[in-house]
Amino acid sequence: MTNNLKRQSINPPATQAFYDNFHFSQATRVGDLIWVSGQVGIDPAMKPGDGIVEQSHLAFQSLRQVLEEAGASLADVVELTTFHTQLQSDMPEFSRVKDAYFPDRYPSWTAVGITQLALEALRVEIRAVAVAGCGNPD
Repeated sequence: MTNNLKRQSINPPATQAFYDNFHFSQATRVGDLIWVSGQVGIDPAMKPGDGIVEQSHLAFQSLRQVLEEAGASLADVVELTTFHTQLQSDMPEFSRVKDAYFPDRYPSWTAVGITQLALEALRVEIRAVAVAGCGNPD
């Protein structure tokens, strides 16, 4: 880990409204550690994707964007926590999408079934912990 232990709030320009209106950062970076807030399956117009596959892709794309803004990549993710409103029925399709974004060097992962997310139509939320630079090939 670097000696720079200054806390940085990470908010890509497209997400500044979340920070301003709801008072949370998309991610927080301290040294090489990055904690990413839950990313959901909404498009740039704030419309939820149709179904678990589209929502999963949108959420992973948002996760990638936040990590890049923080100076990291999906390869640097060491832990995923996913929250599902339809855990058992959505798991096979969600897992296939997840594997497209994490084809190897799988992070630790916890999947949790819940009753609701911030918007009624949302089916999945993805949060992550990353260590910047750890995913570089040896």
